[in-house]
Amino acid sequence: MSKKGGNRGVEFEGLVEASIIRIPPHHYIHVLDQNTNIARVEIGPLTYIRQDNERVLFLPVRMIMVPPRHYCVVLNPVARDDDTQVLFDQSGQAKLRHADLEIRLTQDPFPLYPGEEIQQDVTPLQIVYPDTALRLQALLDFEEEGGEKRVAGDEWLFEGPGTYIPRKEVAVLETIKATVIRENQAIRLRARKEGVDRGGVRRVTGEEWLVRKVGAYLPGAHEEVIDIVNAFILTDKKALHVRAVRAFKDTGGRDRRTGEEWLVTMADREAHIPSVAEEVVGVVDVTTLSSRQYCVILDPVGPDGKPQLGQKRVVKGERSFFLQPGEELEQGIQDVYVLSEEEGLVLRAVEAFNDTEEREEEEEDDDEELMQERAKRSRRSGVLRRPGDRWMLRGPIEYVPPAAVEVVLKRQAIPLDENEGIYVRDIKTGKVRAVIGHTYMLTQDEELWQKELPANVEALLASPLDPLADRSDRTRTGETGPRDKTKVVSYRVPHNAAVQVYDYREKAARVVFGPEMVMLGPDEQFTVLSLSGDKPKRANVIKAVCLLLGPDFFTDIITIETADHARLQLQLSYNWHFDIKSPANSADAAALFSVPDFVGDACKAIASRVRGAVASVQFDDFHKNSNRIICSAVFGFDEKLVVRPSLRFSQNNLVISSVDIQSVEPVDQRTRDALQKSVQLAIEITTNSQEAAARHEAERLEQEARGKLERQRITDQAEAERARKELLELEALSAAVESTGAAKAEAQSRAEAARIQGEAAVNEAKLKAEAQRIEAEAELQRLAKAREQELSYKKQMDNLEVEKQKNLARIESERFSALVESLGSETLKEMARAGPELQVKMLQALGLKSTLITDGSSPINLFTTANGLLGALPGQGQ
Repeated sequence: MSKKGGNRGVEFEGLVEASIIRIPPHHYIHVLDQNTNIARVEIGPLTYIRQDNERVLFLPVRMIMVPPRHYCVVLNPVARDDDTQVLFDQSGQAKLRHADLEIRLTQDPFPLYPGEEIQQDVTPLQIVYPDTALRLQALLDFEEEGGEKRVAGDEWLFEGPGTYIPRKEVAVLETIKATVIRENQAIRLRARKEGVDRGGVRRVTGEEWLVRKVGAYLPGAHEEVIDIVNAFILTDKKALHVRAVRAFKDTGGRDRRTGEEWLVTMADREAHIPSVAEEVVGVVDVTTLSSRQYCVILDPVGPDGKPQLGQKRVVKGERSFFLQPGEELEQGIQDVYVLSEEEGLVLRAVEAFNDTEEREEEEEDDDEELMQERAKRSRRSGVLRRPGDRWMLRGPIEYVPPAAVEVVLKRQAIPLDENEGIYVRDIKTGKVRAVIGHTYMLTQDEELWQKELPANVEALLASPLDPLADRSDRTRTGETGPRDKTKVVSYRVPHNAAVQVYDYREKAARVVFGPEMVMLGPDEQFTVLSLSGDKPKRANVIKAVCLLLGPDFFTDIITIETADHARLQLQLSYNWHFDIKSPANSADAAALFSVPDFVGDACKAIASRVRGAVASVQFDDFHKNSNRIICSAVFGFDEKLVVRPSLRFSQNNLVISSVDIQSVEPVDQRTRDALQKSVQLAIEITTNSQEAAARHEAERLEQEARGKLERQRITDQAEAERARKELLELEALSAAVESTGAAKAEAQSRAEAARIQGEAAVNEAKLKAEAQRIEAEAELQRLAKAREQELSYKKQMDNLEVEKQKNLARIESERFSALVESLGSETLKEMARAGPELQVKMLQALGLKSTLITDGSSPINLFTTANGLLGALPGQGQ
């Protein structure tokens, strides 16, 4: 590359240094006079002869050609006079306007004078299309062709359609496109500087306004488009919440203050375009109330359009409305209170007002008719309600609370069965009572009262265990739901049981015997029994509300010591019951619960008696007579020194009827080991003796079995030999029978075969003869049938031929008769005479006379004689 570039440089220098330079048309060169140091332009077509003091600065260059609708920018252009001729100074050098620009449009090709430069090449002129414009800015002060003066910094628009001719004093800042405004749209404009908009309105810098005219809008030079504002479509169900950001007059001609809020609904206009002074807060949906709904509006807007702060307004359905700015629903849309006969409302007045609610009364008129339906009449009563007053409105009624009334709660009648109830407290007096057995609705001064019970009573009442069936099961527990504390506490007393209820207000107790339902009053509580349990007995193990009256049993483990200091552990079970008569008086009933832990007290008393009795006897005696000693110790002796049948506790009428000794175990380990060893030794001796007897019995049985087996074996051998003998005899007999039978069978089979062959041959001959006879008869029948069919065919064909000939003859005769009939008799006569008459006439016409001589033997046809003489006429033979 460097080598080629070097060659081109040498070639260029050679061409420039040439003495003769040929300049083509529309080309030019710059020639520098080295004596004066002035460059000039030589324009072709020309053959230039270079002087010695001159130097050609570059080879011929094509002139600048600006085609139509194009331009170029020349830097440092030459100065021209009024006739557009180039001005030269005294030394002959072209004058330049240094640092100046010249825009040259379509013209003849021109050269660049020394010092001129092309700042912008030939460029197409800019076309400004419709709905577009160029924003121009003046760089220098100048005056346009129309006489309008422009000052540096001025901005204006060149609007299309058109072709923009650039100027050196003007700069193109940007191309602006028109904004299309559609239906329900507007554009938001802002003034860049003070001036007049397209509508002729004076605008200040920063001012904003809207243009709503549908079509294309081209913003001015000092206007800028901020946004396209879409209209909010208003319907029956939507409204627009608007706030004024500054004071202005709206489209309805109403003055709006800064911060004022209002609604724009469909009644005002169908589509709303917010102005620049309006701010859209949001879209408000319509509030629709049915005939069974109402709502309470807080801070309602008054007739003057101002909000009434702190006020309320009740709106009933059916109605549809929009919430005004500042309004809100207290609790949303609420349903109208529809009260049945078993419902009511507790109301409270929040401010003084006159209550004029309509009430309906029912009256019965039984004066004249027995079956007359009820009539209703309504009356209007006015009651002055003061703030804080409470009253109750009972159904049936439809009620909408006014603004001055607050619905505290809704009452509903509580249905109660015969064994159900609720606790009710009067909030004025504080008195609590129980309502049982009928449907009850609380009044405005009453409320449900929750009765609290001790935790152990709650657990016992909630337990799923049956106090009678599950009395021994203390491991299984069940979970139930929480108790409704407002309902009357009830407890089902099982059969043969008793429950004590204590009234703390009356300070009296009552005992209820089962089966019965116990229902506690507001001040009553159950008496909880805390009984001993487990083995040995421990205090406070069993918690119960009801007291079982027995009979039942409880078991205890006690430790005793005999006179010889042998410590024993006894497990005793006592049968018990309460001896109480039915019906029981109050004293006996109260005595049942006089001993809190009758189980523990009874076990302790009985254990004390047993220990005292056993302490005076030896271990051997006690071991032999334990039942008698314990029963006598527990029950004692009567006047006749006989053991009493039972033990009675007079404090609570508890009766112990029997004692069961379930186990006796020594407490001392050595005694227990010795006793266990003796027991084991006795068991071992007994076991050994039983084992020896069993072994002897087994040996005896074994010997008997062996003898029976040997005898059976001998018997079986004798039977086997007898059976073998019989088998041999049968085999010999079978062989003889077999040889005789074979010969006899063979002879019989041959004779039978011969007989069968003979019979088969005879049968075959009979069958062949029969077959030949059948074939002959069949052939004869076939031939007879064939002859009969042939004769029948011939006969039918002959009949057909005869019929055919008859038909043809008849047809021919009919045809001839029809022909003759059609021609007629006269016509036939004329035809018969026509031939001879013609021949006579022809002979007469010829005038011939001749004589015919014949021998008389050959007949002469005189009819054809003329034909023979004259020759046949054409067509005669046809």
